[in-house]
Amino acid sequence: MEAGAAGARVVCFPECFVPGYRGLGFRVAPPDPAFLERAWGELAAAAKRAAVTVILGTERLVEGELRITALVLHADGTRGGFQDKVQLDPSEEGTYTAGGKRTRTRTRREDLPQDADLKVSATGRQVFRAGPITFGVTICHEGWRYPETVRWPARHGAQIVFHPHFSVAEPGGYVPTTLGDPANTFHEKAALCRAAENTCYFATVNYASEGSPTTSAVVNPDGTVLCWQPYGKEGLLVAEIDLDAATGLLAKQWRGM
Repeated sequence: MEAGAAGARVVCFPECFVPGYRGLGFRVAPPDPAFLERAWGELAAAAKRAAVTVILGTERLVEGELRITALVLHADGTRGGFQDKVQLDPSEEGTYTAGGKRTRTRTRREDLPQDADLKVSATGRQVFRAGPITFGVTICHEGWRYPETVRWPARHGAQIVFHPHFSVAEPGGYVPTTLGDPANTFHEKAALCRAAENTCYFATVNYASEGSPTTSAVVNPDGTVLCWQPYGKEGLLVAEIDLDAATGLLAKQWRGM
């Protein structure tokens, strides 16, 4: 509701926000499809009341296999589809199954965006719409280390790519106070690259936790930082973007390999 009151068209939550991330020492109840359906339904109703499109970091079971995913809920409360995590971190492979070609199932029609003219890749990567905004989603590890997961939506019209992720402090790790600090890990510098190399906005979204090496931020299509959330501080980061600046020029000039 806060996002709706702020005039936002789209709000993005971190990776596996519902029911929580399974790993890094965190305990989460066993996967429960009934619980997920109830939670998704409640959030869809909230999206409709607020008139905001929601990108929900969550999980889902597909033929008994657990996937990390992002569920898009339209501002009218309907489902826009799932964007599964295709590139897993090696530490996740014992818990989750990657989406796309590495699974035995294909993306179902009911999981696709309602916009029939929007394309879907062979691995199930897709773009979504929220009013005049076309956007894509890349989840945590794949956005940091696999630039292709951002280039595909940018080449298919996405003006902004959302990056829900989960990053927490590591023992002895550097604790930043400024976005892109040279002494910090490479991750936030990668966020700048994802935007600049595709001429699109890149919105990276993390939990607020003490000592985390990353925070939530929005990067301009030229690779400069539009805004960022203070580290460890809970809150809603609101950004006003210029869709005309997100031309996708550099992404569209890619000639392939």
